[in-house]
Amino acid sequence: MSTVDRQPSARDRFRRWISLDTPSGALLLIAAVLAVVWANSPWEAAYHSLAGFEFGPEALHLHLSLEEWAADGLLAIFFFVVGVELKQEFVMGSLRQPKQAGVPIAAALGGMVVPALFYVVIVGIGDPDALNGWAIPTATDIAFALAVLAIFGRGLPLALRTFLLTLAVVDDLLGITIIATFYTESIDFLMLVIALALIVVFAFLVRMRKTHWWMLIPVAVAAWGFMHASGVHSTVAGVLLGFVVPAKLMYDEKESRTHHFDDAVRPVSSAVALPIFAFLAAGVTVVGTDAELIQPVSIGIFLGLVAGKLIGAMSVTALMTRFTPLRLPDAIGVRDLLPVGFLTGIGFTVALLIDELSFTDADAHAEASKTAILVGSLVAAILAALWLRWDARQARAADMNRDNVPDRNIDVIGG
Repeated sequence: MSTVDRQPSARDRFRRWISLDTPSGALLLIAAVLAVVWANSPWEAAYHSLAGFEFGPEALHLHLSLEEWAADGLLAIFFFVVGVELKQEFVMGSLRQPKQAGVPIAAALGGMVVPALFYVVIVGIGDPDALNGWAIPTATDIAFALAVLAIFGRGLPLALRTFLLTLAVVDDLLGITIIATFYTESIDFLMLVIALALIVVFAFLVRMRKTHWWMLIPVAVAAWGFMHASGVHSTVAGVLLGFVVPAKLMYDEKESRTHHFDDAVRPVSSAVALPIFAFLAAGVTVVGTDAELIQPVSIGIFLGLVAGKLIGAMSVTALMTRFTPLRLPDAIGVRDLLPVGFLTGIGFTVALLIDELSFTDADAHAEASKTAILVGSLVAAILAALWLRWDARQARAADMNRDNVPDRNIDVIGG
């Protein structure tokens, strides 16, 4: 049998399946539910003991708990995929053309500023000592949001997924910028320079005619380690490593290297990195705890995710389409944006990461903030799902984006 006729192996089929929006989001949800159930069971002490188990070389500043290894190490894999996705979108995708990318980029900015203002106003009045958590409700979880859209948005224009993906990718880029800028207490510039130099080496290696995993992985791990030692959050290394992967075709290749590395690493991110992080980060104990779960911090996070993200994304989109030449993508109408606004309120992964950086486990706000993230993300997901199903059942006009040009993009989600 020729190579062309060879059927994909079970391993290839699993890798392709786990990279899809629905199964990857479902696995993330299962991991989070297991964590919450275990953390509120009679064996909750065992869960917290597991999450707090420490190992690693102290001399390299890597004597970390399992929870810290997941947040600092495994999430770097996820953010490598984000970096690769960003590079592809900036060079060859929707972010390449300002006219198409302008509205979702602006929506991402609005969807970060307004939730932060919700949090600052509420917490600033009720508990100003907790203002360092202002960035928690600004994040959007790409995996969860796309999974909800894939399940409940069947029949809606495929351009809606592109709009959400562009918004969420920009959201994550801004989130990483916030982490690097506001959640870095001190910087060891020597370690940072070494990390950046290793990323340059990685950029050179990944552009060679033939790439070798046994060369790329040690350089990437070393760059991650030095970034961690520098004091800058190590997930930043993941984004930068992904961003240096070339997006244009090289050496007569049929597939860009951003696509190749995305295909290679995304299954690891979806099946291993994100579920383990969710399992170790989402286990907040609410049964039998003396912690006060309803406080300004939890109210600020909940309202920021459920209302702030929606208001921020929708209001900026309305302003951009009314007062600038920018328009919504082909086949997308104003009514389609309401569920997108709710989808951006699914903070989860990145919100939990920023929460870890804002509050320690011993902090009086830690359990309340995590509970608010989980509940707020769940409510946002439910509201998005309900509106998506309603939207999918409505008749669509010939010119949904009202640009006076009949819509040509008729591809639909799940079609």
